[in-house]
Amino acid sequence: MSMLRSAARVVKPSSAALRSRALAARHFSCSPAVASEARLNSLDTFTEEEQMLRESVRRFAQEVVGPKVREMDENEMMDPSVIKGLFEQGLMGIETSADHGGAESSFTAAIIAIEELARVDPSVSVMCDVHNTLVNTVVRKYGTKEQQDKWLPLLSESKLGSFCLSEPASGSDAFALQTRARKDGNEWVINGTKMWITNSYEADFFLIFANIDPSKGYKGITCFIATKDMGIQIAKKEQKLGIRASSTCSLSFDDLRVPAENVIGGEGKGYKIAIEILNEGRIGIAAQMLGLAQGAFDKAVPYTFQRSQFGQPVGTFQGLAFQQSKAQIELEAARLLVYNAARRKEEGREFVREAAIAKYYASQVAQSVSGAAIEWAGGVGFTRETGIEKFWRDSKIGAIYEGTSNIQLQTIAKFIQKQYS
Repeated sequence: MSMLRSAARVVKPSSAALRSRALAARHFSCSPAVASEARLNSLDTFTEEEQMLRESVRRFAQEVVGPKVREMDENEMMDPSVIKGLFEQGLMGIETSADHGGAESSFTAAIIAIEELARVDPSVSVMCDVHNTLVNTVVRKYGTKEQQDKWLPLLSESKLGSFCLSEPASGSDAFALQTRARKDGNEWVINGTKMWITNSYEADFFLIFANIDPSKGYKGITCFIATKDMGIQIAKKEQKLGIRASSTCSLSFDDLRVPAENVIGGEGKGYKIAIEILNEGRIGIAAQMLGLAQGAFDKAVPYTFQRSQFGQPVGTFQGLAFQQSKAQIELEAARLLVYNAARRKEEGREFVREAAIAKYYASQVAQSVSGAAIEWAGGVGFTRETGIEKFWRDSKIGAIYEGTSNIQLQTIAKFIQKQYS
């Protein structure tokens, strides 16, 4: 049994206790008498279970993933042993119930795992992220009991999942998709093409969004469960600037036949699923970018105190010291934004605006801190040997996938307009 699963089953309180604890932890009062009776926690205070998870994932990332990072990046291929290790560690069913083979932990726990993996390799992090915050969540939240009983154990223990929404003409405008599905007896027949699909090369399980009635516009979009052995074709594996070990492929569906019982969430409900799930997924990407930035910082800063020029470590010069101080401020601000969004989602509160803010800001911090880290290390930072430059290459995707930076700004602007207009 993995440490994560063991910890979840031993120390996890009931859902009612969690809600009570969450409310108590966030209670605020100006009265010293009241404050003395309630425990006032900072935003980055974590439960014992969450701390154990962080330590477990950090150890796995450093000991198992770390030695393979450069080779996977150079080969542009995920090592199968890493995928196997993620399943064995219980990191592919973090929020899934123990009855379905999962760790039965919290959304924040998933965010912690994504962050810690990204400190070592953002490619592994996004694979875990998409599988947990998108694929698993759709099945848990919208699947029938029969679908959950059939698929969640497999997704927790062995089958990698992929979320198939984007198309050549449907990116930020997700509902302009052209993939079609028509009913044929007890099956749906899907035809179309998907593009920019994460995990698709290694995945066995696919959530495919297709329109069953174009006359209804986006209200015809429906989500289907499919497996690779049904005939899903990998049309092209992209060669990318960063997160190279994470597979990103184009997929083709040529009369792909899916059983009628594999419709998830109901006919015409795909648009609702996509909107809600992508909002959650943005917190995952924010966590990935946060971990990435911290990983670059952790690699570069020690070097600045080992490298001496003009009789002193370069990190002690005011110009460099101030840069690192500003980077630390950005990291701390991003961390608070990410965990605030995660906690709000976990508490059942509105979090769409907070997710957009966290995703936008963390992606900006990832680029600025990883870029500065290269300069702090000088010439050696520009080489592939240190791995610092990889963080910078990996950071660029944060401003693009699961909603570009402009989409996040548009989302935030709508909330401002609603509040003030």
